[in-house]
Amino acid sequence: MLIARPPGFGAAGPDDNPELADIGRLARRLVRRGVAAARAQDAPTRRLLRDHLGPAGSSLPVVARSWPRYDHVNVQAGLDAWLAAPGRRHQLAGLTGFRHQDFGLADLIQPARYDQLGVGSVATVVLPAGPAGETRACVQCGLYLIEDAGTRIALLLRGPEEHGSDEVHLEVCGADQATAERVLDEVGQLTAERNVFRGQVVTFGGEVFGHVRGALLSFLPRPRIDRAQVILPRAVLDGIERQVLGIARHASALAASGQHLKRGVLLHGAPGTGKTHTIRYLLGQLPGTTVIVISGYALRWIAEACSVARALQPSVVVIEDVDLIAEERGARLGENPMLFQLLNEMDGLGEDIDVTFLLTTNRADLLEPALAARPGRVDHAAELPVPDAEARRRLIGLYRGSLVLELADMESVLARTDGVTASFLKELLRRAALVAAEESDRPAPRPGGGAAPGAAPGAAPGAEPAAGPLHVTDAHVGAALDQLLDIRSQLTRSLLGGHAPGGAGDSLEP
Repeated sequence: MLIARPPGFGAAGPDDNPELADIGRLARRLVRRGVAAARAQDAPTRRLLRDHLGPAGSSLPVVARSWPRYDHVNVQAGLDAWLAAPGRRHQLAGLTGFRHQDFGLADLIQPARYDQLGVGSVATVVLPAGPAGETRACVQCGLYLIEDAGTRIALLLRGPEEHGSDEVHLEVCGADQATAERVLDEVGQLTAERNVFRGQVVTFGGEVFGHVRGALLSFLPRPRIDRAQVILPRAVLDGIERQVLGIARHASALAASGQHLKRGVLLHGAPGTGKTHTIRYLLGQLPGTTVIVISGYALRWIAEACSVARALQPSVVVIEDVDLIAEERGARLGENPMLFQLLNEMDGLGEDIDVTFLLTTNRADLLEPALAARPGRVDHAAELPVPDAEARRRLIGLYRGSLVLELADMESVLARTDGVTASFLKELLRRAALVAAEESDRPAPRPGGGAAPGAAPGAAPGAEPAAGPLHVTDAHVGAALDQLLDIRSQLTRSLLGGHAPGGAGDSLEP
């Protein structure tokens, strides 16, 4: 008995019968799979590691460690120093196709993994390594094949990437766990010892690939300012020096006597009274001390700054305009998340840590409640006053530069500048010098009156100014004061630290 079966049910349909072309396609597919498998088994990176570590390389232990982005140059310095030790030889192989790929040294050793990676030129990035423009080429992704006194070691170094990891990764594969851990520890120790930021003045913040990616460190020159250039009342400056320089000078004796070294100093006062200038003087008196300067956008990296300060002590953390973070509010009324984080970081460092926090503010009233609620963060608060008459006299002598001051009535200048700051006096002398320079540019009068034919008022086009220092007289200073004290210059005067008209500023007028 025959039973009819519907098409496609238990029997091959008319389109399911293999044809010669189908057999060819299937054969090519099988060949491609076989070739891919064979290539994966013999990928360039795996072949390198297999030849170096031996057939048992895929079962050897791998240990890893990470560092922040800004330590890339230090990790490279530490690794280079470790590789240069006597008895060690190495070969560096660059990896291609590594960008935006998440892999480690163990992945490279295993078969059929990351066969898209190739071996080629070593990708490097040049990073700052010193305050005088020194640089170091740092490997972005490289495979180090090392022989250390007969022991075979493999090491993978990966730097931070634009859209990938924001850290520096180092992985080591050795004959056993103890060997791999020893290598990583030795490189880590050399990384700390060869830290290029130690003893330097550095600042947080920077742009990478067109936008801010993370906490980057860059070098600043260490200021050199003489004590005579710091125009402050003697008691004020003595107190600041004792708390900052005195503790640094006697740190060993204090520590041996069980006294804490961590300290916080707050400099407050009106804008232009010399807070930043005083800090620059202090930094110049601390050669060899690591200084981390953070302000503005970089204040979000206070935790990283404290971490660097702890690692590179003795150190100083400078936080300028700390009142700016005191004004920031969180989701709930009255919150100051960044200020609280700063205070927590200041308190979190051990008392035996030799770290100085130097804070500046124009608005101590914004900080006082938070600081009073957390005693011990700031040990010394110094108010930098508006300069008195004697201080203003000294400031004029300081800011004169190479000017030849021919002032017959200095007392009148001091009287008209009562209540101004150092910034005001500095601008006053520059304006007086400009008045003198403009006066010297005017064409000499002709005998009988009038200027020379064709002479235009002011400097002649393309004329070179006379060489030599300018002579500034009472008239020049008076004209400059008239400009700054004019009612139309109210905003300029305020920005320079002068009084606004209508208040104490009226005393500026003669």
